[in-house]
Amino acid sequence: METKNINEFFIEKGLFITAIFSILVIFTILAFIVSEAIPAFQSYGFFHFLTGSTWAPNEGQFGVFPMIIGSIFVTLLSLVIAVPLSLLCAIFMEEIAPDKIKLLLKPVIQTLSGIPSVVYGFFGLTVLVPVVRQHFGGTGFSVFTAALILSVMILPTIISVSQDAIKAVPGEYREAALGLGSTHWQTIRHIIFPSALPGIITAVILGIGRAIGETLAVIMVAGNVAQIPGSIFAPVRTLTTNIALEMGYATNLHYNALFGTAVVLFIIIAALLLVANHVQNKYGIGAEGIE
Repeated sequence: METKNINEFFIEKGLFITAIFSILVIFTILAFIVSEAIPAFQSYGFFHFLTGSTWAPNEGQFGVFPMIIGSIFVTLLSLVIAVPLSLLCAIFMEEIAPDKIKLLLKPVIQTLSGIPSVVYGFFGLTVLVPVVRQHFGGTGFSVFTAALILSVMILPTIISVSQDAIKAVPGEYREAALGLGSTHWQTIRHIIFPSALPGIITAVILGIGRAIGETLAVIMVAGNVAQIPGSIFAPVRTLTTNIALEMGYATNLHYNALFGTAVVLFIIIAALLLVANHVQNKYGIGAEGIE
């Protein structure tokens, strides 16, 4: 008994130390990024940095507003494409598909999440960009092309979390609805989906975080023009691609401004994760969402 208590003590303390270490790592990274960005904020002004419409380091212009808008455009369009497909797939896999189909679909979806970003980007560069150029005009490097790639990349995240949320709905809800004469589709639409909605919202938010933080694939297909896109077929530059493209040769204030871009990106992603945690803590995943 004493040996068991000792083992539990060490396991508990080990997990506690691991958690504290993870928190320290996050705050260390944040402190480093902010400290490197402060000279740019002091010289250029934080709000000027956020709202400026021109990014021209050679001229001392460091406005990231076009890249914030570009990141939002690409992310929202990818969600418009990915969310309906993800939800339909999650509902089909959990509520409709036979076991054999589930066994086939699950590894396929897991494979999508394991494909490297460069592979997605290369596919977009060699296949999607020429198709978009031919059918919609322009260069083919655009918000639309980047959103197509990102929509495929975030599918596994949204499908997996949504499927878990649907699976967490108590079986008694299904039985009660069917016992009252509801069809299978009515049960899914009016009982299961509303019950799983908090978890589905969390899945979408995590998908947003995945999309807005993607870099390599977007670099290869977005066009990387630091301007507010006039349409979904115009080229665009996102916050992440701005850092990746220019960090290799940036110096002085330009270098600090790129860290300022990282701070803005960190704030956006942190806000999304806070919203996801709030949804989980307030509503839970599963039956509480219907009450």
